[in-house]
Amino acid sequence: MRAVVYDRYGPPDVLRIDNVPTPSPAAGQVLVKVAATSINLSDWETLRGSPLYSRIGGLRSPARRILGSDIAGWVEAVGPAVTRFHPGDEVYGDNLMLKGGFAEYAIAPESVLARKPAALTFAEASTIPQAGVIAWQGTEGARPGQRVLINGAGGGSGSFAIQLAKRLGARVTGVDNAGKLDFMRSVGADEVIDYRSQDFTRGGPYELILDLVAHRSVFAYRRALATGGRYRCVGGSVPALLRVLTVGFVAGRLTRRRLGVLAVREGPAHFAPVADLCVAGDLGIHIDRTFTLDEVPEALAHVGEGRALGKVVVTVS
Repeated sequence: MRAVVYDRYGPPDVLRIDNVPTPSPAAGQVLVKVAATSINLSDWETLRGSPLYSRIGGLRSPARRILGSDIAGWVEAVGPAVTRFHPGDEVYGDNLMLKGGFAEYAIAPESVLARKPAALTFAEASTIPQAGVIAWQGTEGARPGQRVLINGAGGGSGSFAIQLAKRLGARVTGVDNAGKLDFMRSVGADEVIDYRSQDFTRGGPYELILDLVAHRSVFAYRRALATGGRYRCVGGSVPALLRVLTVGFVAGRLTRRRLGVLAVREGPAHFAPVADLCVAGDLGIHIDRTFTLDEVPEALAHVGEGRALGKVVVTVS
């Protein structure tokens, strides 16, 4: 089968198309013929090996040669003990542990997959499992009239998060680069900030901050929070995340604010509610561009360099 592989961490040019053996599913696994795979920031991080947590399982070289976790496609074959799926079923899911989506076929545990809603295309379904869940859990608890700020709101998770926070009745501020301001407004942001020209931590105060690209001081985040407010980050530099987990926890408690890292709960039980909203038309799926398997390096650069408006999808089959 054709696959996009890499053997060392680095920029997109370390990727190459190769012919590799088609894998066979073991017990509890499913072989998926990939139709589409959406790109997440985690793919960009694991390509580059930075931040350091992206090297878990492969400190010196990648643990998995094929990236791509949010997959959608058809069941090609099933391993022993698989009971929920049969060849020909249309499925989708977040295959974060095994990855392999930038290929014609991918192996995934049965537990990470769900049946694809008939109302969604494969490309649309592939955008939901990781980005949708981060947005769903990151905005959970927002209430009518509250001020919610989303940092990194112009990307995949951010575009979902803006809409979900608005559904809960919040007033939403989106933060990203200048090229994404109009896009953030178009998906529902009440206010937008170009982080290159304005320090969002000097605004507010906000009852909830969802930070998708944490890099600032915990004291700056605390300053932007209202009393009783919550700051949740997912992704960012290792020093920033460690500061939030240690200094941020203590500093927040002392001032009646809560600062922490969002522990994302994965799996079909968590992404199915987001898909249901998409099927009902209550949540929009915004696909910026689609790329072919041969264009994966370009697609990853488009996301990693901050140019994507919403989600980017690689169509395979």
